[in-house]
Amino acid sequence: MKFLLNLYRRAVALPGERLDHEEFLATAGQAGELVSAHVFADPSISAVVWARDGVVTVTEGPYSQTPDHVAGQYVVDCESRERAVELAALIAGGQVGGVEVRPLMDSAGMEM
Repeated sequence: MKFLLNLYRRAVALPGERLDHEEFLATAGQAGELVSAHVFADPSISAVVWARDGVVTVTEGPYSQTPDHVAGQYVVDCESRERAVELAALIAGGQVGGVEVRPLMDSAGMEM
């Protein structure tokens, strides 16, 4: 099954904060479970495109005004949700913020 691990972080990092995913990368990489990884640019340079009642609107900057944002993501392919949570725990231990574990679906709505 494939899972998306969304990495949440504070929009403004505190002095000394760093991302440390070495244990996760080593574990998931050696097990052949790491499919892809992406780090996102600062949300202040993003754009949000909305379509309402046939009118398209573009808003500059982050979508939400929350203290946390999605800072990156990993896609893993592992045997179970429990294993995906174990891998996410390796990430969460080395960062400030949370890690969302979400199953990926194929076009028919079935878990991949």
